[in-house]
Amino acid sequence: MRDLTNRRSPGFCLGTFVSNTTLSKPTPNSIALSEAFLGFASAMSHMYVMLLSCCVLVLLVPGPCFTAPTVTLEEESTPTPEPHVDLKLATDYLQQYYNLKNDPLGRIKRSGPSFTSKVKDMQIFFGLNVTGTLDSDTLEVMRSPRCGVPDVEEYSHIQGMRWNKNVITYSIGRYTRDLPRSTVDSLIESAFSVWARASSLTFVRSNTHNADIMVEFVTYAHGDLFPFDGPRGTLAHAFGPGSGVGGDTHFDDSEHWTAGEAGFNLFVVAAHEFGHALGLKHSRNPESLMYPNYKAFNPANLLSSEDVANIKALYSPVRGHLNNVLTNSWLFGSLFPRLMQDKCAADLTFDAVSTLGDATFFFRERYLWIKHNQRDDIKEGPISNFMPKIETSIDAAFWVPRRSTAYLIHESIFWTVKGSRVKGKARKLSHFGFPVWVQEVDAAVHIPKTRRTLFFAHDIYWSYSENRKVMDFGYPKYISEGFPGLNSTINAAIHKDGFIYFFVGPQVYKYDYTQKHVVGVEKANSWLGC
Repeated sequence: MRDLTNRRSPGFCLGTFVSNTTLSKPTPNSIALSEAFLGFASAMSHMYVMLLSCCVLVLLVPGPCFTAPTVTLEEESTPTPEPHVDLKLATDYLQQYYNLKNDPLGRIKRSGPSFTSKVKDMQIFFGLNVTGTLDSDTLEVMRSPRCGVPDVEEYSHIQGMRWNKNVITYSIGRYTRDLPRSTVDSLIESAFSVWARASSLTFVRSNTHNADIMVEFVTYAHGDLFPFDGPRGTLAHAFGPGSGVGGDTHFDDSEHWTAGEAGFNLFVVAAHEFGHALGLKHSRNPESLMYPNYKAFNPANLLSSEDVANIKALYSPVRGHLNNVLTNSWLFGSLFPRLMQDKCAADLTFDAVSTLGDATFFFRERYLWIKHNQRDDIKEGPISNFMPKIETSIDAAFWVPRRSTAYLIHESIFWTVKGSRVKGKARKLSHFGFPVWVQEVDAAVHIPKTRRTLFFAHDIYWSYSENRKVMDFGYPKYISEGFPGLNSTINAAIHKDGFIYFFVGPQVYKYDYTQKHVVGVEKANSWLGC
């Protein structure tokens, strides 16, 4: 962001009058001049007092069209904090945790209505005096080490949902060097046990890279669009339940992780983050483990009554042993289809949806439903049953009719599909011209009329020109700006009959992109005939 270097320096209302005149023997003229000068000086003195009063009034009630000068009395001057540093801190904080939008020109403004309202939102959340200004209490909270998950909006891949099973697997990837591996293993296991004791959940460690919750220690930019900021500040973050990155939990290895009171206690922070990985949001209650700012807790009594009530409400008891086995396909490996839920379940969601020839493909994790447009029958099964070259989940997919080609995207790679056959090897997502920090997208859709493909990731989107083979100038843009009425992470998108259908959780929004508004809402499972 650009520095504000054009601020007016403090100054007096009037300059200092200095005379260097040397007076000789008084003459009538000089005496008259002296008397006139003294009269003028007296008048100026009264005027100075009046203007000084005006200056004080202007300082108290600044006008909208000018910058008020500052009166500084030398004997009363006190040091003040650097305002630009505070403003930069607050702007970064509000953008990360309270959805403050970036100014398109890179300006930082503390007086704008959006900035002020976001400050008030933050003050309300933390129970501070709601002033809308950066007072000392507000800045103190903003400087406190905390969790990286926003307070007022859902994080990428958080769908406001739960895991559709009660046995959840986890795996530890990269470790921290602050603690022995055995200690990290023990603290992570203990953090999961906190939630297991308060619910019907069971956590099982896996040695594969396909576990529901992947735990890693990383630094700065690490491939998920949410870079860490070095020591203090953001300590860790976690994604809510879902496929792909859903459930994954990352700890900033720039911090000093400990098992005691020094540094940051890994057990406490991990237990908080695993609450997010299970679907819980931040709490305004300072006694709750899900309070966003770091604080020391008694390990024997980590959960508040609010935490216990929330996890119990989110996860009902297991309904029979068979359901528990079916929904935990890691026990069977790739030989057993991942039947995560019935196709007519009310909370059914999709990772990607795309036309492919005369059929529509619906992807969820490693499973696939194929609905032929001219028939009512639906084929289903693991993706690899239909496309043996693809043994992963699909995050996004789109169809380009004039090429009769579909593109299936998984994290940072994609496959080209013609007919039902995968052509060639997987290629890098950067082929489309993404910045190097983009390692995955949530959804994609091709608009035949404009010959543009739109890629969606978190709360931003890109426009790719199929004619010129480059990203259009001026992107990425905010989804909420380009598509008013859409304020959530998009799971999948498809173009059909002149409309874009956005799949958001278990709902589908029919969007008229020429008129820029939602014209209908339906359930995702209705697309499978339910």
